[in-house]
Amino acid sequence: MASRSATLFLFLPCILIITFASTSNAYSLEGYPKKVVMNVIDSCRRWKSDWATNRQALADCAVGFGKGAVGGKYGTIYVVTSSADDPVNPKPGTLRYGVIQTEALWVIFAKDMVIQLKNELIMNSYKTIDGRGVKVEIANGPCITIQDVSHVIIHGIGIHDCKPGKAGRVRSNTTHVGLRGGSDGDAIAVFASSNIWIDHCFLARCFDGLIDVIHASTAITISNNYFSQHDKVMLLGHNDEFTSDKVMKVTVIFNRFGEGLIERMPRVRFGYAHVANNRYDEWKMYAIGGSADPTILSEGNYFVAPNNPNAKEVTKREVKNGWKNWKWRSSGDVFLNGAYFVPSGYGSCAPNYFKAQSFIAASGAMVPALTASAGPLQCVVWNAC
Repeated sequence: MASRSATLFLFLPCILIITFASTSNAYSLEGYPKKVVMNVIDSCRRWKSDWATNRQALADCAVGFGKGAVGGKYGTIYVVTSSADDPVNPKPGTLRYGVIQTEALWVIFAKDMVIQLKNELIMNSYKTIDGRGVKVEIANGPCITIQDVSHVIIHGIGIHDCKPGKAGRVRSNTTHVGLRGGSDGDAIAVFASSNIWIDHCFLARCFDGLIDVIHASTAITISNNYFSQHDKVMLLGHNDEFTSDKVMKVTVIFNRFGEGLIERMPRVRFGYAHVANNRYDEWKMYAIGGSADPTILSEGNYFVAPNNPNAKEVTKREVKNGWKNWKWRSSGDVFLNGAYFVPSGYGSCAPNYFKAQSFIAASGAMVPALTASAGPLQCVVWNAC
């Protein structure tokens, strides 16, 4: 029987560079119709009413390993006017036409739309998809692939009910159409890419995973998203033999893991995951798991265990033996309804962020307020979101 974290942690010292504070990552803003509490990412821009005329300032707001993602910050605005899709010869005004361009672009939408892609959407480097101000959904078809690129931001859209892609030709940039074997049916699949930020999205009910980060991808922040109604939520690391994933560094912060979730929030292999200030409303099997000796710091999270007496443990190692030296730690987490975390390993488990990436995790008790706006924001022009 696994022991409670409070007992084991006494014997498992962890040197943290990021200090723990009760309100250091929470901001109360009085300029709203009612007083609201915002996390450090949201407080960077949400209180400003000029968001629609200064969209690219959002790129300055990430924290954690994906802080450096600039997306289309230094490019021009591209407006999606049509929900149509052609995987081989996309037309101007469509989403696919924008994201395959060579130059940096900040992609926005002229109106509400549901985009049913005919095959996987392969993004090029230095692109932002920004759904603020409208309701945009990618649904009921193949979804987003981020492969062998860098500096991608996806913000403020719904991605759900994704299906596997078909084998066939798909354009990945303005000069290349490749023969694809068919995507797995993930909402967002990140392969061999870096400087990626996924923020304020809604993700649910896909054929495979909601977010996969594999094949030596790194420098990634996954923040302020709402996940629901899914089995295998978030995979960080390809498989137990793919040692190149040791370079992977991912920050998972301010997300709400909502109703109908089963496992992998996240599941980690080889690399490093800083999982901080997330709200876990439900899991059927476990919340945080992994294999192949990953390092995981769970800091200031809010775990509400299911009523099932056999699913109270937050953690799951996907091996029977040999995991006691893996560095898995809990610091300042809140455990409710019998939830508990089984730590392991010795030595430092600090994320060692560069100064610009760093943040101070808030108290786990603050998480319900900090994650209250997880998912796409309802933004109105000339009003703060």
